[in-house]
Amino acid sequence: MKKHITLSLMTVGLLSLASLQAAEDLSTMFSEGKVSGEIRAFSISRAMDYSKVGADDFTRNANAIGGHLKYETADFKGLNFGAAFYTTNGFANRSDKTSKKFDPTLLGKGNDSYSILGEAYIGYNAKDLGTKTTIKIGRQKLDTPMAGSDDARMLPNLFEAVVVSNTDIPDTTLIAAHVTRFAQGTFGRAYGAGGILSGTSGYSVVDPSNQVGDFENMGSYAVGKKTDGVSVLAATYTGIKGLKLQVWDYYAYDILNALYAEVDYKMELGSVKPFAAVQFIKEDSVGDKQLKAVGGDGKIDSTYWGAKAGASIENFTAYVAYSQTGANSAGDAAYANAIASPWGGMPAYTQGMVTRHQFLAGTKAYKIAASYNFKAFGPDFTTALYYANYDMDKYNGYTHNDASESGFDLIYNTGFVKNLQLRLRGNYARDFNVNTIGETTSWNEYRFIVSYKF
Repeated sequence: MKKHITLSLMTVGLLSLASLQAAEDLSTMFSEGKVSGEIRAFSISRAMDYSKVGADDFTRNANAIGGHLKYETADFKGLNFGAAFYTTNGFANRSDKTSKKFDPTLLGKGNDSYSILGEAYIGYNAKDLGTKTTIKIGRQKLDTPMAGSDDARMLPNLFEAVVVSNTDIPDTTLIAAHVTRFAQGTFGRAYGAGGILSGTSGYSVVDPSNQVGDFENMGSYAVGKKTDGVSVLAATYTGIKGLKLQVWDYYAYDILNALYAEVDYKMELGSVKPFAAVQFIKEDSVGDKQLKAVGGDGKIDSTYWGAKAGASIENFTAYVAYSQTGANSAGDAAYANAIASPWGGMPAYTQGMVTRHQFLAGTKAYKIAASYNFKAFGPDFTTALYYANYDMDKYNGYTHNDASESGFDLIYNTGFVKNLQLRLRGNYARDFNVNTIGETTSWNEYRFIVSYKF
């Protein structure tokens, strides 16, 4: 018995020593962790212009301050943890939050402030196992062609997913992922009660205005029907100088399969750096075709392609882009030949700052843009101008005739405070929505953003 007790005490002692050693390592894991984040203040003002009989023009606006605070541990034998808190808070706004003059895109449901634990994940780097493989499990930020953060207002879209990435093959990145939940950011509230436009612009076909800030099932968010999520496979190759090839496949269970492919090429001819790119999207309905939950038979058979070409000369860059989406026939559901993108993905070369009509069925779009950075003269100040035009088809389920948008983007990275950025953006949408009797919706919008990253 005494011997047994002695062995037990020795075992406890060894376990205690092991625990102390592990605690020291874990302590280092946390003490060498990294804190990062952003403080963002955003003001927006949009002057609406209606040609409807009996409709009054008005200006809607809003102000908010918030951002995110993130902590990520250092690696411990390849293992790490991360979490990020996101918040948006209104200030100096009108008291009537239900007024049409209150811009909805900076805050949450009911135009209220809200906060969310937007990231909470476990990461693992398998380099000690002899492979260049990383795994991330949990709430996280994704930026992929057809599922992305779309960080256009106060808070971005966020996801709950398992993502595995491997770079064992030279110049090649392979990705496998399964995404189960989606937390819409504030920008999606621009689309009100949903419909074909929101469903082709990166958000819910059902109602993006009231699903903000909560992690929802991927299907419930997109079409109002719970599904098994979205499985993703991707490959990117950069082994040829100047060339980048990427292919992504998104299998959204019981909704659709989306294939995205893109080729980018850049070269240098002295001081001139030409570039060109093409993109292609093919979507097909799968399984129970749950888009029928919002009308029609749920069938999708859509194709989109786009191309752009341009050049950079020192600090000046300009390009032109064109895209085309397959057209519907009379009697088709609005989404039959449209590109559905309900989880924040918006890779199109021809999108405007606001106008995203290029994925509507039958749309032919073009865009011209140019930018110049004045850093050669001292300040890190960039100015950009663009114009986009959308030739609509009468069977697209949303609008008729042409729409257009022009705009500017001024970005100043201040020298007096490191990482402080001031930004002024403006867009001028014309005939954004034209109904069957020619009534139109247009606007002039301005945004002022102050961002401090740390």
